[in-house]
Amino acid sequence: MAIFFTTKDPLDKIIAETFPEKKIEKTEHIITGWTNIVIEATTDKGVYFFRFPRNPFWSKMIVKDAAVCNFIEGKTSYYTPQMKLCYDSLNRPFSVHKKIEGYTLGDRIYHLSHTALTGVAYDVAKMIKELSGIDLRGAPAEVKYPLSEFLHELDYEHYTKHIDADHKYIKKTEGSNFVHGDLNLGNILLDENDKVVGVIDFCFAGVGNPNMDVARIVSRPAPKEFEEAFLSQFGNANEIRRMKMAWQHIDNGYAEHIRANFPEINLNQL
Repeated sequence: MAIFFTTKDPLDKIIAETFPEKKIEKTEHIITGWTNIVIEATTDKGVYFFRFPRNPFWSKMIVKDAAVCNFIEGKTSYYTPQMKLCYDSLNRPFSVHKKIEGYTLGDRIYHLSHTALTGVAYDVAKMIKELSGIDLRGAPAEVKYPLSEFLHELDYEHYTKHIDADHKYIKKTEGSNFVHGDLNLGNILLDENDKVVGVIDFCFAGVGNPNMDVARIVSRPAPKEFEEAFLSQFGNANEIRRMKMAWQHIDNGYAEHIRANFPEINLNQL
């Protein structure tokens, strides 16, 4: 029996069954979701995001995502999803959370003034430091999952061209701090004043080296003034540069997997 979802599943029906007390006004399929089928559901009581895993690996990881979100809630000065883990009639896991209002940094970064870019760079650096400072005592096992093990499993489950040297380096430099694990520009939220207010998508999260989050930020294109202001908050430039290359290999490998298996997904954000 499949433990994941496809676009052929009756997802609108599952959403309606999840919210029997709410009126579903409309649903919209978000075509940029890489790891999950993402649907935005507008109801008479607010807007929610549903995430339906695309394969067994992401089914396992969405359970981790929910555990992480519930554990870190209120532990930083930023909004994080209040995640509910659900199961359908076939016992397949999926998640739902209320929309955090805001704009993604990825959507806004090329429209910001120099002053705003500098302010956002400092805010993102502050976010990484807050996340890495979370006290993990009493955290469930899912929260303590090493990022190096996650990336190794991701590679061997999905890629045809493995990145063994990067795995060895990531493992060698791994620490014991909490890391987001996929802190790209699309997972950081800004308010209407272009202030960083939230962070989403904790499927990759676990323990590791905070410089992996630093490197993830700069692994995709961004204005030079943002990158310079951001990196000025951290040391160990050589380590960050090596980790940046690892993330770019990971992105390219997973993009190849998506193009081969999920042509309906929009990869313009790379």
